[in-house]
Amino acid sequence: MLNVTSGVKKGLEKLSDSNNVIGALAIDQRGSLKKMLASASGKEANETDIVEFKKVISSELTKYASSILLDPEYGLPAANVRDANAGFLAAYEKTGYDATEPGRLPDILDVWSVKRLKAEGADAIKFLLYYDVDESEEINNRKHAFMERIGSECEAEDMPFFLELVSYDANMDDVNSAEYAKVKPHKVIEAMKEFSKPQYNVTVLKVEVPVNQKFVEGFNGDNEVVYTQEEASKLYKEQSDATQLPFIFLSAGVTPELFQKELVFAKEAGSTFNGVLCGRATWKPGIEPFAKDGEEAGRQWMGTQGKKNIEELNEVLAKTATPWTTKIK
Repeated sequence: MLNVTSGVKKGLEKLSDSNNVIGALAIDQRGSLKKMLASASGKEANETDIVEFKKVISSELTKYASSILLDPEYGLPAANVRDANAGFLAAYEKTGYDATEPGRLPDILDVWSVKRLKAEGADAIKFLLYYDVDESEEINNRKHAFMERIGSECEAEDMPFFLELVSYDANMDDVNSAEYAKVKPHKVIEAMKEFSKPQYNVTVLKVEVPVNQKFVEGFNGDNEVVYTQEEASKLYKEQSDATQLPFIFLSAGVTPELFQKELVFAKEAGSTFNGVLCGRATWKPGIEPFAKDGEEAGRQWMGTQGKKNIEELNEVLAKTATPWTTKIK
């Protein structure tokens, strides 16, 4: 069991539903969202478009989610129109990573700190880290120190620290390939083990499922089988056993249907995951009506199909997720 302060526990409660499960909505995309809006509208998206789209999502969908993840660059107006019962998880990293040198090194937003994000009403801090456990010690040591600093900031402000781990292989370009699917379980599970160590002060890990489900027997369609269902099930259980911390799954842009199947598969495998932070799987198709036909069309989509996506996900969560109170005291 993880001991936390009353302030950290209060932050977790704000982000969770009445069952102490995290059913959070993610819309902290920045550069990628700008590209998606531009692609849908056929013209370049501006800052106003990004802000307004986030506001539509927040005002329409936080009625059904336990909390929302937003960035302070474009997302604060959206945080201010969220449902009164929804918590606010603030992204602290710069979007993407430093591409000028090897290692996908992270960076924080220049004019923000945990103290400042707390003052803006954030209930918790989220940081995204690209991590390859097999990369050089020099690169990974820099990442370890970086996470220790952020953990210390969160500790000083008595706030939950959500660490989002996105795995990769420095020697492979395509993380969606069968080749990467073969090494993904090792990458995901070992990263979780590393950042579960107490020096990072992580409260909740936000992680990928340990396999690429599209290469699991029975889920593979036209793809080759990389894992049998039995092998995949063992990997979900191994992932769950790799950390004593609460952990939640990210949707990684898969369809709502596949994400829900992943959660059921995880539960049946014995995984004790504690919720989700679901982004594109919930709202991505709503970009087109918003970008092409305007705000009202976007709101209509969110109020119908977007709502349906979240409510269906909530139903699955109620049957599959474990309350984080089983891991925290």
